[in-house]
Amino acid sequence: MAKPSFRDRFNLSWWSIRHSWLSVSVWLAVAVAGVLAFGSLKYALLPEISFPVTVVRAQAALETALATESQLTSPLETQLAAIEGLKEMRSSTYPGRTTISLAFRGGTNLTSASDRVEERLSGVSNLPPNTSYEVVPFDLNESAVASYAINSNSYKLQELAEIARERVIPPLESLPGVRRVDLLGTLTAAAASDKQPTLVRFNRENALAFRAIKSAEANTLEIIAQVEREVKRLQEELPQVQLSPAATEAKFIRESIQATIDALAVAILLSVLVIWGFLRNWRATLLSALAIPTSLLATFVVMAIFGFELEVITLLALALVIGILVDDAIVEVENISRHMENSESAKQATFTATQEIGVTVSAATLTIVAVFLPIGFMGGVLGQFFKPFGITVSAAVLASLLVARTLLPPLAAKWLPLQSPNPQTSRTWERFRDRYASWLKWSLRHRRTILILAIASFLAGLALIPLIPKGFIPQLDRGAFYVTYETSLPGATRHSPQTAFTASQEVAAELEATIFPLAEVESIFTVIGDRGRPNTGRMYVKLAENRQKTTAQIQDELRAALPKQEGVTTSVTDIPFVDLGEEKPIQLALVGENMTKLSEAAKNIQAKLEAEPGFVDISVRTSQTQNNRRNQFLQIERLNGQRAAYIQANFNQQQNLGDATDRAVAIAQSILPANIDLDLGGDSQRGVEILSSFAATLVLSLVFMFVVLLVLFHRWQDPMVVMLSLPLATVGAMLGLLVARSDFGMISLIGIIFLLGLIDKNAILIVDYTNQLRRWGLSRHEALLQAAPARLRPILMTTVSTILGMLPIALGWGAGSQLRSPMAIAIIGGLITSSLLSLLVVPVLYTLLEDMRGYFMPNRQKNQS
Repeated sequence: MAKPSFRDRFNLSWWSIRHSWLSVSVWLAVAVAGVLAFGSLKYALLPEISFPVTVVRAQAALETALATESQLTSPLETQLAAIEGLKEMRSSTYPGRTTISLAFRGGTNLTSASDRVEERLSGVSNLPPNTSYEVVPFDLNESAVASYAINSNSYKLQELAEIARERVIPPLESLPGVRRVDLLGTLTAAAASDKQPTLVRFNRENALAFRAIKSAEANTLEIIAQVEREVKRLQEELPQVQLSPAATEAKFIRESIQATIDALAVAILLSVLVIWGFLRNWRATLLSALAIPTSLLATFVVMAIFGFELEVITLLALALVIGILVDDAIVEVENISRHMENSESAKQATFTATQEIGVTVSAATLTIVAVFLPIGFMGGVLGQFFKPFGITVSAAVLASLLVARTLLPPLAAKWLPLQSPNPQTSRTWERFRDRYASWLKWSLRHRRTILILAIASFLAGLALIPLIPKGFIPQLDRGAFYVTYETSLPGATRHSPQTAFTASQEVAAELEATIFPLAEVESIFTVIGDRGRPNTGRMYVKLAENRQKTTAQIQDELRAALPKQEGVTTSVTDIPFVDLGEEKPIQLALVGENMTKLSEAAKNIQAKLEAEPGFVDISVRTSQTQNNRRNQFLQIERLNGQRAAYIQANFNQQQNLGDATDRAVAIAQSILPANIDLDLGGDSQRGVEILSSFAATLVLSLVFMFVVLLVLFHRWQDPMVVMLSLPLATVGAMLGLLVARSDFGMISLIGIIFLLGLIDKNAILIVDYTNQLRRWGLSRHEALLQAAPARLRPILMTTVSTILGMLPIALGWGAGSQLRSPMAIAIIGGLITSSLLSLLVVPVLYTLLEDMRGYFMPNRQKNQS
C-alpha cells in the first residue's frame, strides 16, 4: 500500500466529506456563537489608545523662577529621567512652583507608572526645606464625550446653577462608565478672584453647561447614549430649563460606522456578482458566497475574545478582507467546477480538486497571516492602534481557509450538479485564455524584456513616492472644529485673574461676532477660562448639515476673516482623535541652555513661518520675562532636562503634513545658532515614528512570509518567486495615491502592507500547480503553459472581486471617508498592476531562478529534471 503523500495527509477536505454532518454541525455552532458575539460588540470611532501621562506639581519657598529651576525642577527631573517606559518629560517652572509632565510609552500601565514616579520622588534628598509635591495621573482616554448648554428664561444663572447641582449633575454622575460631570460657567472673576474663573456662552449668550467625562475603559458611544437618555428624562422633569447639545461627536461617529458597514455590505454584494459572472452557476455562486458570512461570524467570536470593538479600523479590516474571504472559496469551488466540467462525478471532482488545491490555498492564507500578525503585535501607540486590525484580518482569513477546506467540500459534493459548461461562455473564455497563453509563450521566449519591464515598473513606483503628499492621519470632514485663543498677559495672568478674565471675555465676544453670523455655522459653544487659565478660551463651532463647503474650506476662510487683535493669538484647529491639549500638527522644539537666545530664535522662526503662505495659527511658547527685562524670568520651559522653546503651527488645505514639516525644519535650521538643537513633536514626530515602525514591521512580515513558504514548498526558489513578485504592486499603489491626492501616511501604509498578503496568492497559485504538473511528468515549459492558463480564471475572479469590494471605500462615500479611502485606493492600484504583471512575470521568474539553481548546482538540477 502506497504511503500517503503530504497532500493526502493535509487534505482536510476529504476528512470533512467523509464526516459531512459533523463538519456542518461544527460550523452551525460557530455561526450561532458568532451571532451572539456580534451582539456583544460595542461601536466606537477608533480603537481605544492609552496615552498615560503623570503630572508632578511641586512647590517650595523660592523667590525667582531661576532659583526654582536650579533647586527644585532640576533635581526632580534628574531623579525622574531614569523611570522605565518614560517617553518624554516637559516642565514649566514659575517662581516657587514647577509642573513636570511625564509622558509614557503607549500601552504603559498608568497606575504602575505613577507608582514608579512616587517611588523615585521619595529618593530625592537635596530639595529646599518644606518642599511639597503631588503626583497626578492622567489617562487621556478619560475625555469629555458630551457637553450640554443649560439655559432658562425663568431662572437667573445663580438659581440655575443650584438646580443643575442638585437635580442635573447627580443622576448623570451615577451613570455607569461616567467618571465625573463638570459644571461650567458657575464662577465669575468678580465673585471669586482667587479661584480659576470660567464663563460659558452658547450662541453668544451667557449660559451654564455640563460636560460628561467618561472613564478610561468606557465606550464613548455607550456613554453618549446613556447621557442622551438621561437628558431626555431630565428635560421632561424640568420643562423651564433648556438642555441643548453643545459639543458631541456622537452623530459623526455613528454616521462613520454606518458608512463603513454600508461599504462592507456593498463589497459582499459585488463579490457575489463577480463570482456569478465567472461561474454562471447559481449553486456554485452561493457556495462561494457562503464563505463570507460564515467567516465573518467566526471572526466576531475572536473579536469578542480579544475585547475589540466595531470601530472604523476593525470594520475597515473586515471590508478590505471581503475579497480574501471569498478567495479560498472561489479557488476551491472553481477547481471543483472545472473538474466536473470534465465529466467527473461530484464526489470524485471534489476529492481531486481539493487535493490538488489544498496546499496552494493553505500557503496563500498562511502567508497573509504571516504578514498581519506582526502588525497585530506592534508596540507603542501604533501597536495599540493596529492590533485590532492585524488580529481581525488574521482571524478572518484563517476562518475563510477553514470554511473553504472543511465546510464547502461536503456541501459541494452533495449539492453541485454534474453539468456541461455553457457553450457560448466556454468559447468566449477559451478565446481569452488562448490569447493569454500566446502572451505567455512570447514572454517565456523574451524573458529579458519581461524582467526589464518588471524592474522598470518597480523603479517607477519608487520614483512616484516623493510626489505623493505625506501625512499622519487624514483630516476628517467632521462638520465641527475648535477656535482657540490666548491673550498675552503673563503678568495679569499671575497677579490679577480678574484683569485677564475681563480681557478674555472681550476677545471671545469679538470672535463670536465674526463666527456666528456665517451661514454655514449652526451653533457655537464657548468656554472662557478654558483649562483653568483665565486668559484663554475655546469655541466649539458646529456646522450646518446642508452646507456646500467642506470643514477644511470653512476653516481656511475663517482664519482669514478672524479679527487681528494685538496681543491675541488665535487658532482654528481640527477636533483631535485624542485630546492632547493645545498641540498642533507641526511642532518644533528648540533645545539649549541660553534662554534669551532660545526665545530670540523661536520668535525669528515664527516670523519666517508667518511669511510663508502655507502656515497658519503659528504660536510660540518660550521662557517669559517680566516687563521685558532680561534675567527676571516668570516662566522657564524645559524638555527632557534641558531648557526649551516651542513653535507650533497648523497648515492650510493647500499644504500637506510632510511638505509643511520639511519646509518648517528647513526654515528653522537656517536660523538656529550652533548651540541650539531642533526636535520634532506633534503629528510631524508621529509621522517619522510611523515610517520607522512600519519599516521594521515590514521586514518582519517578509521574513515570516518567506519562512512559511519555505516550509510549504521545501525549496528556496519557489518562495523567492513569490517574494520577487511583491514589488509589482508598488507602481499601481503609488499611482493610485498620486491620482487621488491621498496622503501617504498611517492609513495608506497599512493598505500597502495589506497588498503583500493579497498579491502573493497569484504567484502561489501558478507556482504550486506548475510543480504538481511537473511531478506528473510534464516538462517545465509544458507545465507552465498549462498551469498558468488553468489558474487564470481564479486569479481574475479573486482580483476583480477584491477590487470591486474596495470600490465603495475608495470612492469616499459617507462620513469619515477620508480615513478609509487612502487604504482602498492603494490596494486597488496595487492589485491592478500586480495582477496584470504577475501573470507574465511569475512564470519568467520561475524559469530564471531555476536556471540559476541549475547553474550553481548542476548535478542536483539534473537529478530533479
